[in-house]
Amino acid sequence: MSDVSLHDFPKGTIFEKFWVDLQETKELLKKTDERLEKTARLVEENALLQKENEERQKKTDEQIEKVSKQMGGIHRSLGELIETLVAARLWEKFPTDKYGLCRPQRRILVYDKADNRVLTDIDILLTDTNYVMAVEVKRDVEIEDVEKHIKRMEIIRNHPPDGVIGKKLLGAIAGGIVTFDARDLAHEKGFYVLELKGESVELITPPNFNPTVW
Repeated sequence: MSDVSLHDFPKGTIFEKFWVDLQETKELLKKTDERLEKTARLVEENALLQKENEERQKKTDEQIEKVSKQMGGIHRSLGELIETLVAARLWEKFPTDKYGLCRPQRRILVYDKADNRVLTDIDILLTDTNYVMAVEVKRDVEIEDVEKHIKRMEIIRNHPPDGVIGKKLLGAIAGGIVTFDARDLAHEKGFYVLELKGESVELITPPNFNPTVW
């Protein structure tokens, strides 16, 4: 059968109007299909773009995590280096005839002996006489570090490790860099302050400094 055309219908009849409406509908459907096809392409392109962005973000996150781990390792290594430099012959920084501190111990854990729970730790503990000194070492010493050391000293006094029992407890704080505010607060609370100067450790003691015995 041959295709039906408008000429097959008498002019002015209902069939001619139906034919025109049908052609307009077909044209509208064609344009709709074109728009749907275009929309589908855009959706596909957007999905591909989103996938690429997610992959780039994943790579960026992995790089950030890698750098963070590297920086964390560097900070830990630097902190350990500063602690080692501070610990080396640290007892010589204090009056031997007054305290007689000559034996450093590192990484002393402080327990609540009632439930064997670790409460805090001491970076360096100078001992061997009637005095002991708990030294906190930081890469950079801020006010917050001094405040934490105050709380640490109270814990040590209330839960003394074996090497501290029956001894007079002194405190000190040391760092690669000690801010002026942290230094002032430490001296006010009776802490000795030590700071790295080149490859040596300098004891910073203001006039009329009175160390606290905890």
